[in-house]
Parts: sequence; C-alpha cells; structure tokens
Amino acid sequence: MINSHENERPEAEKSRSSFSDTANDARVDERDRSNRDAIALPSHVAGSGTLDRLIDTARDYAKASTAENTNKAYAADWKHFARWCRLKGTDPLPPSPEMIGLYLTDLVAPTAGTPALSVSTIDRRLSGLAWNYAQRGFTLDRKNRHISSVLAGIKRKHARPPVRKEAILAEDILAMVATLPFDLRGLRDRAILLVGYAGGLRRSEIVSFDVHKDDTPDSGGWIEILEKGALLTLNAKTGWREVEIGRGSKEQSCPVHALEQWLHFAKIDFGPLFVRTSRDGKRALEARLSDRHVARLIKATVLKSGIRSDLPEAECLALFSGHSLRAGLASSAEVDERYVQKHLGHASAEMTRLYQRRRDRFRVNLTRAAGL
Repeated sequence: MINSHENERPEAEKSRSSFSDTANDARVDERDRSNRDAIALPSHVAGSGTLDRLIDTARDYAKASTAENTNKAYAADWKHFARWCRLKGTDPLPPSPEMIGLYLTDLVAPTAGTPALSVSTIDRRLSGLAWNYAQRGFTLDRKNRHISSVLAGIKRKHARPPVRKEAILAEDILAMVATLPFDLRGLRDRAILLVGYAGGLRRSEIVSFDVHKDDTPDSGGWIEILEKGALLTLNAKTGWREVEIGRGSKEQSCPVHALEQWLHFAKIDFGPLFVRTSRDGKRALEARLSDRHVARLIKATVLKSGIRSDLPEAECLALFSGHSLRAGLASSAEVDERYVQKHLGHASAEMTRLYQRRRDRFRVNLTRAAGL
C-alpha cells in the first residue's frame, strides 16, 4: 500500500513552486505595466522634459476615459485572465479567440473547484478583456465564432432573469429620514437621502459634489441653491448634465431645506459638499465621504424604519442598495415618462422603464381596460 505522505511534495519543493508562481506573477504584472504605458513618443522623436510631462498627462487623461471603478474591474479581469493563461501554458498576447472561448467555458463550468460565475459577470469579463487588448494595440473580435458561439450557448443554457434592487418609494424615504437624529451627522445623512432620492442620483454622484465649481481637483460637479430649488451640475456616466431639484411641499421632506440645514450648521462654504464628521457628531471634517457610506446609510435606515419587515434581516438588506434611490424616484414620480428619463439622464425610454418598478403589481390592469 502506498502511504499518503508519499503523494505529498516535500516542503522545499512546495516552497520552490510557490516562489516560482510568485515570480511568474510578478513578471506578468511588470509586462502588464509596460503594456499599459503604451502612450509614448515615436521612435524617431527625441525625448525632452516637456514632452515627457505631456506623456504623463496624456496617460492620466487616458486613464480618466473610464470610471475609476471600471478601471479597477478591468485591471482585475486582465490579471485573472493572464494568470489563467499562464497556468494553461499559453500567453495572453496576442489575442487568441480559441483560448478566450475556452476561458469563458472555464468560467461558467470550472474544473478546479472554483465557483461558476454568472452570465452577466462573464459578459463583463469579456468586455474587460476587449478593453485591455485595445489598450495594448490589439483588437479582440467578439464576433469570432470561437467566442460568439460559446457565449451564445452560455447565455442560452445558464442565463437567469436579472436580479434588480428594490425601489425605495416615497413613503419609504420619509420613514427612513424619520429614524435619523438631529445632530450634525443626522442632518448630513438626511440631506444625502433626500437629495439622492429627489435627484435620482447614483451614490458615487451624491458624494462627488463640491459646493462651488472647481473647488477641488476630484470634483464631480457643484450645486447652486436658488429660490425655487437647487440646480446640480454633475459629470455623470454619460457626460455633463444639469439636475433640477425643486423645493418640497413641507420642510420635513424638502431636500433643498435639508441641504441648506446641513451647509449652515456644518459651516461648509468651500470644498466637498458631504464630508465626514467628528466622532461626537458635532464637527464637520474636511475629508470627502466615500460612496460606501451612502450604501451603508440606506441599509441601516431601511432596517430601522421597518421596511420589508416581513423578511429576515439578511434578505431585506440584500434587496436595497444605492440604486434603490434612483429606482424609487423613477417608480414614484407620477409624471410623463419623458421627464423622468431626462431627470435620470437616460439615453432611451427603455432604460427608464427598467427603473420603474413598484411593489403594487397590476396597478394598471390592461385586461379590464381592454374590456375583458
């Protein structure tokens, strides 16, 4: 009989293998860095201090062509694919449709015991690879049969209906802000919820505002408080646009009043609009809030207000996120659809309809309306 320890590699061999993997990963990362720095001078042009600075600036602009979170996701996609190629004894460059087809297959039906990815994540991975190849001077043909046929089969066999976050409706947002205290932190969080809801804003947009134009280098927009409401100018996913937030019918639910209260008591007249507060909640600090705070705030106030108390806590928390604010406005605003589309900055009415979801299904009964 063969002893079990005879099948195990000696510790020294394991150590050498681990070191080799780390070294290979380091070489891949170094090669990726050199590939990412594709913006350079032509070979026939001599470098200079001025041109080198322009190259660095051009690289910064190229990096800013996509959102920061998108850059992180695409970088992670490439790192995973490059490591997969190394383990399979091949190279990620130049692009091979055959190997990418096998890679997609391994993602949905992994052989190494790792969990299978969802179809939407696999589609996103493929977009990440296409983007990374473009940065390296290659073109990935997604219509190649080795890719398109495999992806079509994956979608046909494994696709599931999209899981969308639940909308926060008007009565929900009122219940949520009612749970907040009236200290400085409470004033800030009340303004975040009401402005985010009334503006139909993404959580990253909520925390990106400055008080004035160009107050900080990382500004994503600025605000103007006028007699009839607040005008938000923001740099959204689809470019610069303006969002009008009118004054509410009463102070308790008015987003503009909540914003004015926060600015007044926090004594903020320059820089980021929403900032951190001291531990005692009595003093505003200079650091801009992270968009993760908005997600945590939504989940915490949803629980405190008892929304969807019919569900276990974990299931309830999974239903709501920052996008629940945008979906809530789209679902609650009883106005012509085109106004909601413009307010949310959607390019098509179809996208706006994806956000319009209510809990009271069959509110419009077309069967009866048709005379049946």
